Amino acid sequence: MKISKRAEYGLSAMVFLARNASRNNASELAKNKHIISIREISNTEGIPFSFLSKIFGDLEKAKLVKGKHGANGGYVLAKDSKKITAKDVVELLENTTSVDCRLCGKSKKCLTKNVWRKIDLAIEKTLKNITLQDLIK
Repeated sequence: MKISKRAEYGLSAMVFLARNASRNNASELAKNKHIISIREISNTEGIPFSFLSKIFGDLEKAKLVKGKHGANGGYVLAKDSKKITAKDVVELLENTTSVDCRLCGKSKKCLTKNVWRKIDLAIEKTLKNITLQDLIK
């Protein structure tokens, strides 16, 4: 499975937010003192700003981040970094985490589809077991 730049950048940005959240306590976040702008993430992580803006739109719709819009706007994680998995982010931004053998014209007669299914299960299990908290340790 090849991970797209969209998922790669989205996961990097979420790790950036998680690292920021770990440096600050919950009461400060609640007061929006440590909101991080997309521009800051873009500059620090080397991610194109306009592309990252679109990614954050999807992350916000999925309630993985909370946004404050306006001149001093930015984002924070919508929930604790221990509760957001790599699977949550990658699946959202890839629209899947698996190979879909049903799209192949040979799927009915394919002798290797069990291999692809095992690979899919391993990828899914791995992504599901890695939280943002794990990635900032």
